Amino acid sequence: MGFASEWLERNALFPAKIKEAPDKQTAIIIVVPAFNEPDITSLLDSLAACSEPDCNTEVIIVINAPVNSSEESIRNNKLCIRNIESWKKVHKKCFFRLFYFDAGDHGIKDWGAGLSRKAGMDEAVRRFDAVDSPAGVIVALDADCTVESNYFTEICDNLFKKKEHKACSIYFEHPLSGEAFPEIIYRYITLYELHLRYYLRCLVYTGFPYAVHTVGSCMACKALPYIKSGGMNRKQAGEDFYFIQKLIPAGGYFTLNSTTVYPSPRLSMRVPFGTGATLSRMMDNNEESLLTYNIKAFRDLQLIFQNVKDYFHFSSRELEGFYSNLPWSVRSFMKKEEWTDTLMQIQDNTAGEESFRKRFFMWFNMFRIVKYLNYVHAGIYDKLPVTAAGREYLILAGQNIESDDARTLLKVFRKIEKQQFSYSSC
Repeated sequence: MGFASEWLERNALFPAKIKEAPDKQTAIIIVVPAFNEPDITSLLDSLAACSEPDCNTEVIIVINAPVNSSEESIRNNKLCIRNIESWKKVHKKCFFRLFYFDAGDHGIKDWGAGLSRKAGMDEAVRRFDAVDSPAGVIVALDADCTVESNYFTEICDNLFKKKEHKACSIYFEHPLSGEAFPEIIYRYITLYELHLRYYLRCLVYTGFPYAVHTVGSCMACKALPYIKSGGMNRKQAGEDFYFIQKLIPAGGYFTLNSTTVYPSPRLSMRVPFGTGATLSRMMDNNEESLLTYNIKAFRDLQLIFQNVKDYFHFSSRELEGFYSNLPWSVRSFMKKEEWTDTLMQIQDNTAGEESFRKRFFMWFNMFRIVKYLNYVHAGIYDKLPVTAAGREYLILAGQNIESDDARTLLKVFRKIEKQQFSYSSC
């Protein structure tokens, strides 16, 4: 009985899909969902061009399709399988073992991004369970990505080999130019990535301790934390966000900025939000800009987050007095009774400032922050063009930026993130 056998029996979607036994020294398994991906070999070529790590590795591709998929998508799934098989024949000496399985006509009504990732990640857990490797690393990647040449070595050296590290977000950059897509797509992806990085930096600015990107193709975790978190969820969209929010509170979560994933900026309506859906909406509406959150909303949050440890010592009356001085945006979102009662309850269940702080941010977590931001932008603050908001943040951060050009601003945000977020641990 392995470390995950009971969990797999209770929670895995399918029985074992891969018949070949894993190598005993397997340490990294890349999981790639593939629906309607006939060009899968671009990813495989990118992975094969990487430097070989000091551990054995596997790549598992999960061919899948939602119920009522088009005939063209099913044909492309079959073509994807043929292309994988052809690629394997040509690359027999590749350093990673390549597997695939077809999830088939599973008949699961809500099949989507979450379930396809779960099918592959559960299979990876099963293989690590077979070789009793709870520290084995499961990496989520997408079929339309490419990666930097040190992708495997950096994951091996900074996640697998470090006991204190349990999971991570991996740095990413979308292509901002080229011939693969129309120029308008590159302009839109620049605006969208600028929004993602602006949002992250604003979270850091507030003092929120668990500010990380939640991109499904850019995350990894060890097998034991995977099962302790309950595994990948079944959501049709946003599965990456929910999964990471379960991993972070356990500790050992960090940002791996020494390698890069290059996601595709292609249009997609497979999920109702995210990169592909946002670009499709912008294209359909012929949008000139992309609106993002007002930095004033983050300034208001900073007033709450900057002195969290002090609340451990506050009396009920002091908490009420502090609340009364908060901005209207916060007081409108959260009533005084909720604020006071919740913090007094946290006090009663913690022994010191640090444990209080941890439990506070389990309450005022990313879910609550997103709910707050949506609330205040529905009637208190106006959203801003992402270029204007991004420039305003950079000025606040001491960057002398005069340009409103999205690409110029994005490059500055990328540089800041590379310098300030490398190996930061939650």
